[in-house]
Amino acid sequence: QVRLVESGGGLVQAGGSLRLSCATSGIVFRLNSMSWYRQAPGKQRDLIGNITSSGITDYADSGEGRFTISRDNVKNILYLQMNSLKPEDTAVYYCQLPNWRGANYWGRGTQVTVSS
Repeated sequence: QVRLVESGGGLVQAGGSLRLSCATSGIVFRLNSMSWYRQAPGKQRDLIGNITSSGITDYADSGEGRFTISRDNVKNILYLQMNSLKPEDTAVYYCQLPNWRGANYWGRGTQVTVSS
């Protein structure tokens, strides 16, 4: 059974940093690409970026420059380091296992709130 569990969210002041984690189980983590998304209130879920099994990353506009995706293939954990946070970064953040055996898998998300 695939399980993705995000953690590390919380309330932070503008300019601060957070590191989110996504603990995985039920898959051979090191063989799979992973993604981070976020969904702000009243908005669609947007891609932040992706990381391949070998650690190559690419970012959408929302994640370029301030966000860094990484992974620990021993601990089976995906990370999202977020720096210089802005109030507009307030959202629920989700990790995704894309296209695994024909389906996309999501965690339940972790709330990030950035105060001005």
